[in-house]
Amino acid sequence: MTKSETNKPGRKISRRQLLKAGAGTAALLAAARLNFPGGAFAQDTGPEVKGAKLGFIALSDAGPLFVAKDKGLFAKYGMPDVEVSKQASWGTLRDNMVLGSEGNGIDGAHILTPMPYLISSGKVTQNNQPTPMYILARLNLDAQCISVGNEYADLKVGLDVAPLKAAFEKKKAAGKSVKVAMTFPGGTHDLWIRYWLAAGGIDPDKDVETITVPPPQMVANMKVGTMDAFCVGEPWPGQLVHQKIGYTAVNTGEIWNKHPEKSLGMRAAWVDKNPKAAKAITMAIMEAQQWADKMENKEELATIMGKRQWINCPVEDILDRARGKFDYGTGKVVENSPHIMKYWKDFASYPFQSHDLWFMTEDIRWGKYEPGFDSKALIAKVNREDIWRDAAKTMGVAAAEIPTSTSRGKETFFDGKVFDPENPAAYLKSLAIKRVEV
Repeated sequence: MTKSETNKPGRKISRRQLLKAGAGTAALLAAARLNFPGGAFAQDTGPEVKGAKLGFIALSDAGPLFVAKDKGLFAKYGMPDVEVSKQASWGTLRDNMVLGSEGNGIDGAHILTPMPYLISSGKVTQNNQPTPMYILARLNLDAQCISVGNEYADLKVGLDVAPLKAAFEKKKAAGKSVKVAMTFPGGTHDLWIRYWLAAGGIDPDKDVETITVPPPQMVANMKVGTMDAFCVGEPWPGQLVHQKIGYTAVNTGEIWNKHPEKSLGMRAAWVDKNPKAAKAITMAIMEAQQWADKMENKEELATIMGKRQWINCPVEDILDRARGKFDYGTGKVVENSPHIMKYWKDFASYPFQSHDLWFMTEDIRWGKYEPGFDSKALIAKVNREDIWRDAAKTMGVAAAEIPTSTSRGKETFFDGKVFDPENPAAYLKSLAIKRVEV
């Protein structure tokens, strides 16, 4: 700076101002270090990009994405330009995932856990072209529901579908069709309703017609009689009860306690190109999960989720069940349900590889993969629990909240069936209704 420049109006800086500015900068940097674990602002360690395009379906288990966006958590971890955009259906979300943001699609999403596998293997993509994907975290456990229409109100169907089996047979004998709806073939809701029906002797492919309906359209379709039963996540089952169109038969946590549900899935190519950014997104989601799981935050969580750009429904359709109060619409009301949606506790955020193996085994059961498909080899590629562990370490997550194994061990279902991840074939063999010879 020349002497003439220092004498220009407004450019003269005293020693005191210089010291004060220096102190302010130091305080700012200290605050940045405090708020950005892992030095998200440091040029050598920060994310490779500032943004990504993430998709979601209007469901309560996408809550961590809404919270991370609304509360500035993506920005906190150095990703201020993350976009979170609503998708019309799981099929649309899949198509946009295949396109990627470079093709005007998306880089990642709140996604049904089996989908990254179905997409990576080309089982549900155009011309069976694989698009490699990764799972970076699980988003939640439990709290999907199987709902039944008012036509069967007097049966008050629950875990036992025997009364429904007889009613369905009677309806079919009268020449009417029986339809059950799920949200995506081979996805979680498809597998829950199939498991429940098959456990009660109803073949989901032969005894009923299984149809695909996007989650936000379930209630309207039940209202006009499109289907007899459906499986979907909250808040739609709660809304169905509020509108007195049908009732909750089971919370899926009653079928399999603490079962995995949605995941944070991303295109492998994007993660491989931007590993630090992928970790930053994972940390933002994990912090949002911790916040969303606290009971004192449930009212604010429900308010955020109800917003037009997110789920776009009345907060009262979300709040009770978000707090663990389940009115089944049959006179049965459960307070403090153990099957409340869990975002963080019980290792909800950690993507157990043994759980991915169950989903793949069930998709073999129903013919989505050929018998003998090497599930474990695909899981080794798709499941990136290493990114989750690295994120947890950087965030300082307590050791007690980090699983010591990639397997949760044997899982027991409501009908007594046991899934041992060490022997999926024995589990498949134990199931009476299936599309595969074991």
